[in-house]
Amino acid sequence: MRDEIGQYRELDVVPFGVNPASADEHAAYARRLRLPFVLLSDPGRDVARRYQALRPDGDEIVRTVYLIDRDGVIRYAQRGAPGASLILEPLRQGRT
Repeated sequence: MRDEIGQYRELDVVPFGVNPASADEHAAYARRLRLPFVLLSDPGRDVARRYQALRPDGDEIVRTVYLIDRDGVIRYAQRGAPGASLILEPLRQGRT
């Protein structure tokens, strides 16, 4: 996402990451990689569980991408790390 941030901003999308690391670990990681988006801490994996981003053992997170519109509707969902062009396609299709 870091290298594709312009594509997100172009469509007024605010990307962020969520994982179980602590807020301090996220801050250090974001500084080191110069990430232009927020990382949120989910130590109890509650968010991951609700978005079905846990492996069957319930302990490990599976990288999952969601595009959620302002009304809370999921417009895109995909496991793995798809690029911005795939993630943002539903928004581009909806533009006039």
